[in-house]
Amino acid sequence: MHTLNPPQLEGVRHRDGPLLILAGAGSGKTKVVTTRIVELIHEGIEPGSILALTFTNKAAQEMRERVFQQTHAQVLISTFHSFGAKFLREFIPALGLSTRFTIYDEEDSYKVIRAVLVELGIKEKKGDVRIIKNLISQAKNELKEAERLETKDIEGDFLNQFERIFQNYQQKLKEADSLDFDDLLYLPLKILREFPEILERVQNRYKYLMVDEYQDTNQAQYELLKLLSSKELNIFVVGDPDQSIYSWRGANIQNILQFEKDFPGAKVIRLEQNYRSTETILEAANALISNNISRYEKNLWSNLGEGDKISLFVAYTEREEAAFVARKIEKLLDQGVDASEIVIFYRTNAQSRSFEDQLISRLITYRIVGGLSFYQRKEVKDILAFLKVMNQPNDFVAFSLTINLPKRGIGEVTLDKILKSAKLEGLSLLSYVDALVNGAPLKNITKISAKGMEGLSDYVSNISKLKQELNEIPFPDFIQRVIEQTHYLSYLKEEEPDTFRDRKENLDELVAKAAEYSEITDPLSAFLEELTLKSDEDTKGDFSSAITLMTLHNSKGLEFREAFMVGMEEDLFPHANSKSDPNQIEEERRLCYVGMTRAKVHLYLSCCQLRFLFGSEKFMRPSRFLKEIPSEFIKKIGFA
Repeated sequence: MHTLNPPQLEGVRHRDGPLLILAGAGSGKTKVVTTRIVELIHEGIEPGSILALTFTNKAAQEMRERVFQQTHAQVLISTFHSFGAKFLREFIPALGLSTRFTIYDEEDSYKVIRAVLVELGIKEKKGDVRIIKNLISQAKNELKEAERLETKDIEGDFLNQFERIFQNYQQKLKEADSLDFDDLLYLPLKILREFPEILERVQNRYKYLMVDEYQDTNQAQYELLKLLSSKELNIFVVGDPDQSIYSWRGANIQNILQFEKDFPGAKVIRLEQNYRSTETILEAANALISNNISRYEKNLWSNLGEGDKISLFVAYTEREEAAFVARKIEKLLDQGVDASEIVIFYRTNAQSRSFEDQLISRLITYRIVGGLSFYQRKEVKDILAFLKVMNQPNDFVAFSLTINLPKRGIGEVTLDKILKSAKLEGLSLLSYVDALVNGAPLKNITKISAKGMEGLSDYVSNISKLKQELNEIPFPDFIQRVIEQTHYLSYLKEEEPDTFRDRKENLDELVAKAAEYSEITDPLSAFLEELTLKSDEDTKGDFSSAITLMTLHNSKGLEFREAFMVGMEEDLFPHANSKSDPNQIEEERRLCYVGMTRAKVHLYLSCCQLRFLFGSEKFMRPSRFLKEIPSEFIKKIGFA
């Protein structure tokens, strides 16, 4: 207890009634939660009457271990969904369901939805199943029955069908004694609302309720907490509205902002001492976030010293920006900084490409957190495969990969026959297929269905047209033509509707990469050779000590000695999709705040004036967030 600062100590010693702890970044919130649990047990509170809920199994495990080490007591500390499963194993018979239920994962749910569509005679189109599953999840997380969904909640073709689909889906789950992941919150709430005796029983069991990361709760989680705590009112929540960055997952920042209204008489304690960052970094972050309206007022401070100013580098192009970051990282490594203490944060996954290029060229090992390396992403590999077919018409692997992008009805057996026949004819794959579809005399003719022959003809025609254009237009424009001529974007929209935007951004980055080859005599061969080598290099290396690359959304809860926040430009950060909504701009600013407060010793910000974005080269304006950081905290270290 002697290691706690006064506000932490006040929080730990709080006994009864609602309490909100506004825990700033790096302020030791986990320590406060676990120490309070320990303190309650030492004061004679039964461990079984304490319930602590958080969002990740890792956080729950860490808290359980800390509590057990100090008390040797078993306390229920779990994620919301794990608690829901435990609750249902005991109380689900109230709904006429078996306690032996199976929990379906996403793929299982997709299969059920497909069966429902067949049963209802609804023809399934590409992407329909995911859309329906997302709608079902949204309905359950917002606690809406199928018939209560508003018209605006339903997309496209499902406007008149969704109620039946939802009801049939639930019936099939019931028949199979199964639940989906969303039921683990949806059904406990249904039981607690419809069976007062069960609600009272659970309220009497759990008299002390604690919640970590309260700002990330969605509507269902909020309602569950309200019900569980409504008798004793001993609800102790820890969170920070300034770090609410997951609205796209359903998190509702109003849950924490309205805590005092929802729980009259609630006490609020602010944890403002930061144990991670220098004073300069914290004062800059405080100034930035003060521009938000939806927040509790607080100011982080540190006794770790003033520290260096935040470095700002303005480049002319994104390539120069990446070269600066890589050079700086090289120097840091030479100075003895461990690679694991260095991170590059970006707003979108597509931005990793230019930094990967620079790190690979310097033989600096790195790892991508929360995503694949740029050159290993499916859409990038698919377009490279089209290019390989043009560059080497006998590349069977590339031909096999691209012939059904989009689907042309050419199966593996047919592909094998084509390969064997081409060899017997002494022709390259493309030459053989071209002769086959055009009726040229051949000794070895592969029998193909009319649909397959039509698909082959379309494929050969596209490749032929593209090869003619290769030397007629600039190389970046040629890559763009490949994407268009092969109808690849239409294929992505159908096959991967949920991730289409991110994948399209990655293809835009591939076009931007092609600009580096505009002055080369044989750009296609050089392009493929370098990118193939990079893909191979990417899979090698010991990542135990590696530079980390990740999106800002993946940065929550982490800290690094040296942090680079790149791409600080309007339309990129804040992202163009957020600019029409003041609430989304505030969330983007919170995301920037989260990124800044990951840095312990040095924070580097960078932007560029010219960037390939959304399919074309654009002149960029510095992010408004750079202007919101007072100049006394900034040191400009270069202008390319």
